[in-house]
Amino acid sequence: MYQPQIREVNKNVQAFSGKRKTLQELDLFVLDNSLRETTVGQLRGHTIENKWAIYKEVKRIGFKHIIVGSFSHMTRVGETFIRQLKEAGEDTELMYSFTELVETYVNKIPQNDIPIALIKLKDLGIKNVIIECDLVYHGIDYKKFTSDQFCNLLKHRFDWIRNNLSRDARILVNLRDLPDCMVKKPSRLFKVINFISSLPPDEAIFGIVFEESGKYFPEELGVWTRAVRKEMDRCGFTSGHLLVHVHQQWGMVNSTQMECLANGANGIWAGLCEEGAAMGHACSCVTMMNLVRMGNQNVINNYNCARLRSAAQNVTQITTGKPAHPKQAIYGARSLDVVFGMDQFTPNSKEFSLAEFIGEEPVMRITTLASPGMITTRLTNLYGEHPDFTKDMANKMLEVMLQDLQNNRKEEYHSIVGLALLFDRSGGKLTAEMAEAIARVEPKQEYLKELISQVRCMWDEWDLRDGEKDDQLDFDAFYNGFMSPYFGCYRCDETKRALSAIDMDCDGKVDWNEFAVYLKWAGNQYPDITTAEELLDVAFRKGLVPAMQDEVVKSLSNSDGQAAISWHYQYARSDDEDDWCG
Repeated sequence: MYQPQIREVNKNVQAFSGKRKTLQELDLFVLDNSLRETTVGQLRGHTIENKWAIYKEVKRIGFKHIIVGSFSHMTRVGETFIRQLKEAGEDTELMYSFTELVETYVNKIPQNDIPIALIKLKDLGIKNVIIECDLVYHGIDYKKFTSDQFCNLLKHRFDWIRNNLSRDARILVNLRDLPDCMVKKPSRLFKVINFISSLPPDEAIFGIVFEESGKYFPEELGVWTRAVRKEMDRCGFTSGHLLVHVHQQWGMVNSTQMECLANGANGIWAGLCEEGAAMGHACSCVTMMNLVRMGNQNVINNYNCARLRSAAQNVTQITTGKPAHPKQAIYGARSLDVVFGMDQFTPNSKEFSLAEFIGEEPVMRITTLASPGMITTRLTNLYGEHPDFTKDMANKMLEVMLQDLQNNRKEEYHSIVGLALLFDRSGGKLTAEMAEAIARVEPKQEYLKELISQVRCMWDEWDLRDGEKDDQLDFDAFYNGFMSPYFGCYRCDETKRALSAIDMDCDGKVDWNEFAVYLKWAGNQYPDITTAEELLDVAFRKGLVPAMQDEVVKSLSNSDGQAAISWHYQYARSDDEDDWCG
């Protein structure tokens, strides 16, 4: 009944299998552009220190061909960096830099004067050049400046580079508007491709590179790439490189780059991370890891792929001062997350696992969709083994998560702090290991650091009253300093039992780190808090009081427990009002 549809599917899949085989066997050439691309358009550019840090990441991956600069009449950081590279004894044999084909125009006619970038490269001793060309640029009158003249100017630049930089200079021509030219003036494009590809062997250049602005479909770029490669091969330029660089614009950047590689491009010129011009570009990290997951052994053997993720993270941090977006593919913080407690979206033993490849544990993402097993795994990974980390406890934690949403309480339970407090609110008791893990967590927001610092000043005043500052308060001091607004009966047994909820190490005192657990949690869960008093109030009402209530309930019989609950709410503040309840 469905045989025609099945035959059509198989036919189309078979057509794709050729592309997959090409990608699996591709001997990928990488021209690293991390030093240049990632600084383009940044509000804060690269410093010399940034350049060195990025350079070290690039070297760790094993990239040998590296773009180190782009020069103009102004002195750029790249010039100073190149001089420092040479002074440090770094090998510049495979380093490249950009130059414009045309320096000046007269009446929309390109002139033959030597671009300033080439003059600077001669002074700096960089011999490998990427010549930037335009074939449909509005600033050139192509009726007067013909394709033959364009090719003659290219030949003049090739000769100058070999006579002034090096006879064995690696020259690349960047046809940076190739896609637009393919649409508007394809004959002009192929004439230039033909000229470059037909140079005699002793004059042949290193290759052709092109870029795409992000506005065309991957399939279009695939067709155009295949046509360019065929023309290069037809002219005998089979050894010439064809490298692609794709910009982000409409979200198809990585698919476009892969399509080009499947259709004749043998390499990429890209930065390690997606930072770059406009909204970014198809980075080497994502492209290479896609080839790795397909089983491309050339990429695995030629580059240190296990470090790609961390290198892309580091270059992003160096460039922007911030980590990559959490949902960034491959190197974002969430890229290793396991969301469901089932197999639909997680690799089985026969499939490629990114986490396994880079030697990391997959992260169990704690949401209402997590399974009890995922929760117990996350608890153990964060805080170590503990007898209370059971599936029964995990089910209780899931119930509390759902109750929170029913009560319009919107919180996260995945972080070190968030998961610990969920465990505590679900009938568990914060462990010393949890306190230690949370103590190592530094608040990211400056305002929260300041609020916690203000609470710490209050704490220190009570800490000094016994004549010794030891980061500990006895129960009397803690009750009088912080707890009294929420529990009106200090002498009651229930209050004493409630106090034990915060005494994680059971030493009869409250440590600062034990108390700070709740402060950090409150600040992270409720970022609208603006004062130290609000921080304390939320920490008690939404964190400490429920935890203390659990301790009371567990320590009393069921009937007494119900009384304790009633008693508790008599003295606790309302979640919705500033006045007292009861």
